[in-house]
Amino acid sequence: MRAVSVVVCGAGVIGQAHIRLLTGLAPEQGRLAGIIDPAPQAAAQAAVLGVPYAATLEAALAGWTVDAVIIAAPNALHVPMARACIAHGKPMLVEKPLADDVGAAFALAREAEAAGVALLVGHFRRHNPVLRAAREMIAAGRLGRIVSVNADVTVCKPGAYFDVSWRTQKGGGPVLINLVHDIDALRFLCGEIESVQAFTANQARGLAVEDSAAVAVRFASGALATLTLSDATPAPWCWDQLAGENPHFPRHVGNCYRICGTEAALELPSLTLWRYPAGRGWAEPLAATVPAHETGDPLALQLAHFLAVARGEAAPLVSGADGAATIAATMAVHEAAARGGAVAPARDCQAG
Repeated sequence: MRAVSVVVCGAGVIGQAHIRLLTGLAPEQGRLAGIIDPAPQAAAQAAVLGVPYAATLEAALAGWTVDAVIIAAPNALHVPMARACIAHGKPMLVEKPLADDVGAAFALAREAEAAGVALLVGHFRRHNPVLRAAREMIAAGRLGRIVSVNADVTVCKPGAYFDVSWRTQKGGGPVLINLVHDIDALRFLCGEIESVQAFTANQARGLAVEDSAAVAVRFASGALATLTLSDATPAPWCWDQLAGENPHFPRHVGNCYRICGTEAALELPSLTLWRYPAGRGWAEPLAATVPAHETGDPLALQLAHFLAVARGEAAPLVSGADGAATIAATMAVHEAAARGGAVAPARDCQAG
């Protein structure tokens, strides 16, 4: 196994998570090769950790020994930083969203593919063993034909959360910040999204951005889904509060996804499978079982996967085109709410 030297661009919340995981790696796996962030505290952290520091990615790529790059900088910097990685031939993990708009995301995916540079998009929830097990069950036909899906994304963000000005402005609401994860997870489980209808509202806080949304989705398979979103209610029904992925949130007991097929139904994140053990029909008793499955920290599993991608041992689980498709489906929620009708997510018309 070849050790991979990785630099982290952006020393914010998610950047700190990557830095923590990299500094905990065994030497033969990989190492933190430096921190890139213009903030003085990032320079101080690099000094404490004994790793190189630079204010810009270009400076690091020009002078450091770097095998791969993690881009966890503000969203507006994702595209220029990724293009710098492409120019230097460096495999990259780009945190979601891949770009600020759909066209730029698809364009970046094409550029990376044409240059032969590996691009992994940071939808780390896909690395959760529970979600992977659910995908395998669905693919194996254990649920039969998927007919309907329900997803809840309901939490209460504290008032201080909105002291950061961009969170009160266009693009700073829970559709693009939170619901994007759930749309990506449902695409991973159920396939491509064909059309979206939606309502959004801001009546809970009265800010310029939405605080609630109701979304209806039709998948290409014909399955239907409803997604209920609000970041202004004291409720535990969201993946972050129930899956135990994020140590910053208390973990509650319950489920936020219900996937219904013609042979069985599945609740997540508990991975509870509901089916008829004998007769079939609503007067018959249902049995609930939880199949055996692996466990693990999805962010750590994502890093292990990225190191394998950087070594050329694996293809990205979430490619640039895949990440762009999730952005397109998420942006379709806002477009559908504004237009008052069904919207088909944008496709990469220049692909191929």
